[in-house]
Amino acid sequence: MKDLRKFYINGEWVTPVSQVEMDVINPATESKIATITLGSAEDVQRAVAAAKSAFASYSQTSKEERLALLRTFLGIYKQRFEEMAQAITREMGAPISLSRAAQADCGAGHLQGFIDALSAQKAREQLYNGDVLVREPIGVCGLITPWNWPMNQVALKVVPALAAGCTCVLKPSEFTPLSAALYAEMLHAAGFPPGVFNLVNGDGITAGTALSKHPDVQMISFTGSTRAGKAISKDAADTIKRVTLELGGKSPNLVFADCGEELEERVTNSITECFGNTGQSCDSPTRLLVERSCYDQVLEIAKRVGEAQAVGDPTAEGDHIGPLVSSIQYGRVQGHIERAVADGVRVLCGGPGKPAGFETGYFVKPTIFADVRNDMPIAQEEVFGPVLSIIPFDAEEEAIRIANDTPYGLAAYLQTGDPERAERVAARLRAGAIHINGGGFNYGSPFGGYKQSGNGREGGVMGLEDYQEVKTLHFG
Repeated sequence: MKDLRKFYINGEWVTPVSQVEMDVINPATESKIATITLGSAEDVQRAVAAAKSAFASYSQTSKEERLALLRTFLGIYKQRFEEMAQAITREMGAPISLSRAAQADCGAGHLQGFIDALSAQKAREQLYNGDVLVREPIGVCGLITPWNWPMNQVALKVVPALAAGCTCVLKPSEFTPLSAALYAEMLHAAGFPPGVFNLVNGDGITAGTALSKHPDVQMISFTGSTRAGKAISKDAADTIKRVTLELGGKSPNLVFADCGEELEERVTNSITECFGNTGQSCDSPTRLLVERSCYDQVLEIAKRVGEAQAVGDPTAEGDHIGPLVSSIQYGRVQGHIERAVADGVRVLCGGPGKPAGFETGYFVKPTIFADVRNDMPIAQEEVFGPVLSIIPFDAEEEAIRIANDTPYGLAAYLQTGDPERAERVAARLRAGAIHINGGGFNYGSPFGGYKQSGNGREGGVMGLEDYQEVKTLHFG
């Protein structure tokens, strides 16, 4: 691993202008594992200048040339897959089994998805009226990624930018720089020309703002909180950038009594889904809406499953959950739990504090609240931890109303034994993805949200199009 105090700019690991440093902490052990430099506006300027210079030639490469680079990159990524999984486990606490099966796997899965999308896309096509539509790279792209799914979000931004013929500057989360640096090493080894990909570490206030405001950046793609997404949009407005955002969520999961004999499996899987990645997923199904006729049964299942949810060492294999990413995140989640308890919300399992035996590390108790009203803060605010709110409803119409009663719209989940109900309810849920009876996300499909969960789509053909301009040729 390279010295993480350096930045990858114009094909080289360079010494930053900034001298401000930050320790990277292993969230399971609270020990220092690296030191990074927090980039300044001057560091961002150097990276953008390199990307702007490289765009002149890289934007003219053929689709076949870019596909060849991406395929080489995929081969390198697969060779170093275990390194990536281990890096993610160390920096953000994902259990190693999850790191391998999902966290690191995203890097390869999305890369193959974009290779397929670019292969199938026509760069030039004739319209029904005789005009010709041409797709071209948008320009220099600023890419700002979060810590909760570091490789997922890096791949969903960097790969389509490079596939489209753009150049880019990546600012990964300062909490997860190990995986980003490893990714840069792989891109370098794959042979992408100098300046096409650049990496600057830093915080959002300084480096992120500098990218968002930079006049030579034509596009900003950001994943993170809705609060930060609003700030980035405002910063980008003066230079009329394209802005794509993947923001927060408070996803509903509607459970109908017609699940019948599959009710226990559906509820068990729903809770496991909510607790997965220690609840640090923007599309996590954190509101379980349950039809009243099966409500008591669901509470029994939920209590049993919640109490059985293991918490453990991220380096050990298994289906346990690990710690939260940082002391900051631990404090935020504890604040949400403590407020709900103070508000008198019924605790089904878990609650404030750390699990027994985990005094060191940012571990939390998997927590389930019952008899929640949808107007309560615990049902409206994104917690970003292993915390589930269970809300009863009496009829389908009420369930839909409660599900949509949120400022977010990233995902929704639906459990029903009635195929007609599944289609009917899914059509009325205001969210970018509807997971029906355990249906999971597939690489190559678009991902993104309604309302304050963002705009634009990541993944597949639609994710590629966000990095392209459309030009129309009118022949005389």
